[in-house]
Amino acid sequence: MAETIRVKELVDKLSLEVVTGDEESLTRIITTGDISRPGLELTGYFNYYSHDRLQLFGNKEITFAERMMPEERLMVLRRMCSDDTPAFIVSRGLTPPKEMITAASERNIPVLSSPISTSRLLGEISSFLNGGLAPRTSVHGVLVDVYGLGVLIQGDSGIGKSETALELVKRGHRLIADDRVDVYQQDELTLVGEPPKILQHLIEIRGIGIIDVMNLFGASAVRGSMPVQLVVYLESWSKDKKYDRLGSGNTEVEIAEVKIPQVKIPVKTGRNVAIIIEVAAMNFRARTMGYDATKTFENRLTQLIEENSGQ
Repeated sequence: MAETIRVKELVDKLSLEVVTGDEESLTRIITTGDISRPGLELTGYFNYYSHDRLQLFGNKEITFAERMMPEERLMVLRRMCSDDTPAFIVSRGLTPPKEMITAASERNIPVLSSPISTSRLLGEISSFLNGGLAPRTSVHGVLVDVYGLGVLIQGDSGIGKSETALELVKRGHRLIADDRVDVYQQDELTLVGEPPKILQHLIEIRGIGIIDVMNLFGASAVRGSMPVQLVVYLESWSKDKKYDRLGSGNTEVEIAEVKIPQVKIPVKTGRNVAIIIEVAAMNFRARTMGYDATKTFENRLTQLIEENSGQ
């Protein structure tokens, strides 16, 4: 089922003023993140009119409309009003033409207003709609904000993901989602994770049950959403398996068509996994800034070999 957003959600999110429209009009559905700047339509060209989009009027559109005759303006605006037109939005605090209010009221389409500039408003609306309308995929794991880095902790059931996340919260980091993480592709390189509404701020600890992290640790211990930047996979330690000791064997995992760097951590009694994840996050950030301890070690090792071979 395709994701949809109600006009009221947009109004509440961006603090838009409702110039005209009742509660029923605010329940209109937005189905696309594309936004229309109806310049050609004001001239009477409707061949490719996107009637199912939000219709955004900036200074150019309002100025052009004011130069039209009132009868022509009303006729054009009536043609712009369709059953699936979500809303008209006027930026810069400009006054909507009275013909817009008349035409919109006839079809019970809300007319909204915002004081901010058209380009900024366009960006904010697009960001909100693209995030809200993007298809969601659920993945098993725990998403935690560690030093401002979105870390998705995955692993076999019972490995201790939730307990590790709880330890991270106690150490000052923030929980986004436990057990199930809803992810969506914000763009080609960015994956965003958020909790299902039913699990928001909650975490399950075996032997204790469900606990409310926000209630126990405060509002600073939780976060609503976070880009997923690193996947930490917890696996049971086996003495027969060889593990990467230099950090050169990191892999990538694809989630919702986005490739995310992955670090595998063997878990056994006595290892403080929360501290290891903290270090993994700091080390990942250092690498993205150009410093790689593995390469430093390899360079030192190469230099040492060369020096010994020259003796």
